[in-house]
Amino acid sequence: MSAGIGLSERLETWRLKGRLEEFRGRHIHARFRDGEGPLLVLLHGFPTCSYDWRYLFDLMPDRAMLAFDFLGFGFSDKPRDHSYTLSWQADLTEELVCRHWGDRPAFVCAHDFGASVATEMMARDLAGELRFNLGGMLIFNGSILVERSNPTLAQKLLRGPLGPLAARFSNEAFFRRQFASVFGDEHPLTDADATDYWSLMTFNDGNRLGHKLVSYMDERAIYADRWHGAISQWQGDLSLVWGMQDPVAVPDILDGLLEMRPRLPVVRMPGIGHYPQVEDPESFARTVNRSLAPDPTSL
Repeated sequence: MSAGIGLSERLETWRLKGRLEEFRGRHIHARFRDGEGPLLVLLHGFPTCSYDWRYLFDLMPDRAMLAFDFLGFGFSDKPRDHSYTLSWQADLTEELVCRHWGDRPAFVCAHDFGASVATEMMARDLAGELRFNLGGMLIFNGSILVERSNPTLAQKLLRGPLGPLAARFSNEAFFRRQFASVFGDEHPLTDADATDYWSLMTFNDGNRLGHKLVSYMDERAIYADRWHGAISQWQGDLSLVWGMQDPVAVPDILDGLLEMRPRLPVVRMPGIGHYPQVEDPESFARTVNRSLAPDPTSL
């Protein structure tokens, strides 16, 4: 799909509420809204984009927020010659937070793929290398313990030796089936959302990059000691939320995280799948608000 062609009114509205910002010669679609601090930094997952946070912007109208599409996703650039590392995406996150918020405290809310970017930022903070003031963090439905995860068929194909071929021949019908399978029974994927997310994936032929974007799963194994150590040792306010019907980031991952750090505050969302912020945005927004409160143990 070429830029701007075939987008629904919903997507055009979201696109126009943000703008393209440059980072290392690449264009990143970002939406920043000033408001009450700390800045809420929203990190999306694979294979979606910042559109995941559309409801949260409406439900938390007074909050300062930053949501953006990682390189290779949504309305951001999708270069074919790029090495899509989580470290690069973490660098991008740091730059955008500093650019819009300076050294004031920021609170990171991270999902799926974004959860690994978040753990890299915790590791940098532990080492005294993080460029912004990380005041707190909420992680949800991310396969951080990759050995306990249950990847979709699409992820397995893209990660395998035939990944480039799988990406090349990806189609909407297969995407719809795979994407619908990660939603909970109580809040199934709607036809409108399926159409919109396929449009976002195919924007500037991004669906042809799936085999490159999915490399983050390998990084989760390579850097496991660094990122798991960050979860155990980072002393900031960290809390968890989990859609308990998630077939990918299964509840066993949540159990593993709690084994690593037993006293972590956690909210379990029964009947919710991999996308709590889309499936039940009102409940999710209430949870985020409580996490932003001075005493996160009140969750």
